[in-house]
Amino acid sequence: MLQKQLIRQAARQWRGSNYKIILWDGEEIISGDPYSIQFKIVFKKPLPLIKLGGDMSLVFAEAYMDGLIEIEGNFDEIAKLIYLHSNQKYLKTYKNISSKIKQDKERSNIKSHYDLGNDFYELWLDESMSYSCAYFKKESDSLYQAQMNKIDHTLKKLDLKPNEKLLDIGCGWGWLSISAAQKYNAQVVGITISEEQYKKATQRVKELNLQDQVEIRLQNYQDLEENEVFDKIVSVGMFEHVGQKNLPLYFKKVKQVLKPGGMFLLHSIFGMFEGKTNPWIDKYIFPGGYLPSLREVVSIMSACDFHLLLAESLRMHYAKTLEIWLENFEANLGVVRQMYDERFIKMWWLYLKSCASAFRVGSADLFQILMTKGVNNQIQYTHEYIYKD
Repeated sequence: MLQKQLIRQAARQWRGSNYKIILWDGEEIISGDPYSIQFKIVFKKPLPLIKLGGDMSLVFAEAYMDGLIEIEGNFDEIAKLIYLHSNQKYLKTYKNISSKIKQDKERSNIKSHYDLGNDFYELWLDESMSYSCAYFKKESDSLYQAQMNKIDHTLKKLDLKPNEKLLDIGCGWGWLSISAAQKYNAQVVGITISEEQYKKATQRVKELNLQDQVEIRLQNYQDLEENEVFDKIVSVGMFEHVGQKNLPLYFKKVKQVLKPGGMFLLHSIFGMFEGKTNPWIDKYIFPGGYLPSLREVVSIMSACDFHLLLAESLRMHYAKTLEIWLENFEANLGVVRQMYDERFIKMWWLYLKSCASAFRVGSADLFQILMTKGVNNQIQYTHEYIYKD
């Protein structure tokens, strides 16, 4: 049977872990050590031949969503296997390319993920609606406390002063922008291209009577006017959506609206190597997204005359954040089923679960990168100010 041959061929190629494939008729295919099986893939029925011709990570993810297979065992091992196999072709020199993307396409990509509805995200995010890596000072921190820690940790790095102008690129539901105004008396502009986020963030600003300090805009970063200059800029969880071709454009725009010597903090997910986005993530979760490598970003930012001050990995913090999101999601499945079908639920579960594993095995990382536009010799000599309570 041709389906079996293709699956056996895939098992021969996807080496690097010990796993078992159980076919629909009970036949077993083992890769690696049969006495140290880490996970199993159980086929409920044969897959359509047309599906077996594509990328195997996409094939198996879609088959899981469709209920054609079940996955049992250690998800970290699965993530490691995908990481090792996929990056064989990514070890090559990156060439800088700069070409502005069509904004209607970018807006469509964002809408497909972030405009699913605030009521959906409220089910499993914390009260602040922070949809990015939290920062756990203590293992016992609640998700809400860890998200407040993250916002405070981020703003401390920027060394904000009263009345400084702060630009928040990709402000989400607005809590970082609000905190910068409340705690540091900063003048803040938060921009997003998600209509749902814009509505919620604007509502929060009005409820807290912060209209004189915080302005939320439905605006693309590409449309920032060069005559509007900011003292500090922050971007949390937005950079992943810029796209590989537009990384230089992004840094050039930030440089254009940041004052000389101004600080810029970039909080983003990174991949280990340059290359294409995981096809399943690109198709179903973050269309148009791209995870750059650290060396790729440092190369581009240096070419734009940004000077690195600090790069901090929060990799394990994001793994923990995702696990809590998954727990919250599972706890609210009854409500989610009233909104979406079973295929969507399987897709979202797989997204949260596999991403947590990706951070644990190191195929993905989360960095906060602090830099200045040009040389700034007036910054503090040490980073002690960041970690003081």
